[in-house]
Amino acid sequence: MKRFPGQKPARRLTRSLTLTTGCLLAGAVGLLALVSLFWLPYASDDTSGGRLAAPGDGHLLGTDKLGRDLLTQLMTGSRIAVQAGLGSVLIAATVGVTLGVLAAFAQGWLDDTLSVLLDILIAFPTLLLAMLIVAARSATLESAVLAIGLAQSAVVGRLVRVLVKRVLAQDFITASRTSGTSWPRIVAGHILPNIWPTLVVNLALQFGLAVLAEAGLSYLGLGAPPPNASWGRMLQEAQATFTTAPAGALAPGILLVLLVIGVNLIADGLRDTLDPAARRRRA
Repeated sequence: MKRFPGQKPARRLTRSLTLTTGCLLAGAVGLLALVSLFWLPYASDDTSGGRLAAPGDGHLLGTDKLGRDLLTQLMTGSRIAVQAGLGSVLIAATVGVTLGVLAAFAQGWLDDTLSVLLDILIAFPTLLLAMLIVAARSATLESAVLAIGLAQSAVVGRLVRVLVKRVLAQDFITASRTSGTSWPRIVAGHILPNIWPTLVVNLALQFGLAVLAEAGLSYLGLGAPPPNASWGRMLQEAQATFTTAPAGALAPGILLVLLVIGVNLIADGLRDTLDPAARRRRA
């Protein structure tokens, strides 16, 4: 393809702008969640603000239908969203990488069995898995995170399986085995360093999906119980009063969108920065 002067700097600027914008959007929500660990305008269960009070003195964004401060609810919800995203990704990475590496090294019937297991987990609805876990435990944030993480681990595992098999076919793996290097050292020294750029991008995408999944579960009452103010629960509680007090639904919805868009922009920026193959395809 013919290249024109200034084409490469323009692409680098676009990648930098994408990553920077994503960091700003996701970082703003992350900062809100961090602040909520140390300070909140009101207690999460404080209903002294009056029902559906308008924004003003004492309540910057107003109150909800129970009299709780809306800013406090949003800050608490940001913390829950970040916890859900990080917890789910941690579970998905731990289980998925382990299953993916095992499936890549497996041969014959064991490889087929692990592949079918991953396909079944991918096809299994996250909501149904959450219901089963909640039935066995209770409707808590931990149950929702466990369900989301297990559902996402299959996606991560299948990706890792493909990536590891690709690396195992390289000549330097054969040379390492010929020199007597053990498989654990090959995995730690050669395989994981070669798959981590693609894996990090995928985990960033899974973070955004986990935040959306937690909001959906909370909307259905399967997430963090009251007085924890998940954004999904806030949306569910505010839908009946949307015409009279739209801020109760708009505020958590906007923050949810900003966080997911920010994380997706980060994933896109990381893909262009860390994955040489993606850069070549886009050139």
